[in-house]
Amino acid sequence: MRANISPPTSAHHLPLAPRLNPLFLPFRMSSTVPTHLDLSHLGEPVYRGSVQNLHAIPDHPGFVACETTEAGSVFDVGSIFKIEGNDLNRAIFRHAMYSRLAQPETWKRVKAAIEASPISAELREELLTGPFERMLEHGAVTHHIGMVDASSGAIVREGMPEHPSCFNVVRRFPVMHPPQRKLLGTFVFDYAQFHQSTSYVVPLEYIVRFGVTSGSSIFKKYQSLGEAAKRAYEQEMGLTKPMKVWEMLERPVYDLTSKYEPEDRAVSKQEALMMSGLSSQDFLDTIKMAILGGWAVRELLETAGLLLWDLKWEFAVDGEDLLFVDTIDADSFRGTSFLDVDGRKLVIHFNKQAMRDYYRLAHPEWFAGINDAKQVAQKSGQPFKQVLREGQAAGKWPATPVVDPIFLDLQARKTALIREHVQAARPAAAIKADLQAAGEAEVDFYRSKGLLPALLDMNAVA
Repeated sequence: MRANISPPTSAHHLPLAPRLNPLFLPFRMSSTVPTHLDLSHLGEPVYRGSVQNLHAIPDHPGFVACETTEAGSVFDVGSIFKIEGNDLNRAIFRHAMYSRLAQPETWKRVKAAIEASPISAELREELLTGPFERMLEHGAVTHHIGMVDASSGAIVREGMPEHPSCFNVVRRFPVMHPPQRKLLGTFVFDYAQFHQSTSYVVPLEYIVRFGVTSGSSIFKKYQSLGEAAKRAYEQEMGLTKPMKVWEMLERPVYDLTSKYEPEDRAVSKQEALMMSGLSSQDFLDTIKMAILGGWAVRELLETAGLLLWDLKWEFAVDGEDLLFVDTIDADSFRGTSFLDVDGRKLVIHFNKQAMRDYYRLAHPEWFAGINDAKQVAQKSGQPFKQVLREGQAAGKWPATPVVDPIFLDLQARKTALIREHVQAARPAAAIKADLQAAGEAEVDFYRSKGLLPALLDMNAVA
């Protein structure tokens, strides 16, 4: 088992996994942790992502500055819309949440929540041993160093800077991409290099689910099964009753997908273990950490009246250390509330699922083209974005539509309220009331467009 905790005052709070970034290759770690960063000296990003840019830090090659943007991405198509203020909202949530993960007090609250939950005694005991015991004593190890104060340039590790910025500083980690190998007219991905390395981002995304949403992959799989197969699937998931949409599960479950293949791909636990390059014990520890980290986010959101259904985590390994890495903000989890609308219980999304639903309802032809392009890419082995761009240029599929500015303003309002909550800027009860009002305004938007019946069909609980 890895001894992955060191005192919170050391340089352990750290590693970054920039998505699909060829610049993040193995390197020699600088031992000096930066304490100040002059934002005017950063220059151009070394990497531009769909929702964030990465900057090298002068004289500190082992670290990187993450600049969040207002851009939004859904359906894996890249940046196709902007939500005003979301750059700062994302950066603040990330800094606040990672700071919380590093605090033992957070895990004390998580322990209380787990002990009060209806999960089995066996699962409770399993979750509260191993990595949890170390996090309860020292806090979790993450890639996060702190947020840059926009005025002074100080990198603030604990608490919020006087002048919050869109820049967080994290430790830089190697990212490795499995090469594609031909196999009798098809192809496979080669993960051998992960078994030969001691410092890298684990090539998996860990999805933790506390409940079942209408669009979740596990529910789609469940619906496709026969009755006997459904019972077997319930047993595999540790459930004692049928799975129902928009109901919380008796226990949290998880599933795993590939991270550095051209498209995300669901993988079994056994395949994930082989892909990860980790020992079986370390792999088990990352599973526990993902669930426990999910509980930490759940505890935060519930105080503002939001339900957490699922979220994703990523991890890195560095010798004996296992670390939480990558982004964490409203795009990384599915938080919702319920509203009574026209006699039905409607799910209101406070995450980018709201944008996905908007595109599906307001621009169904474009959404159909996206799905068509993904099927073509899967069969051909070509990158999806390349297939889509070429098809749109040829007129095969519709061009990406412009989002109604009123709807974008509503999303900005929702994310700003979540930012206020994580900052503890106002009482939770006041923010809870404002979040409900934002949901009601979104219902009015769909009603004005004649799309409310379709929204209810999509998101109302039967």
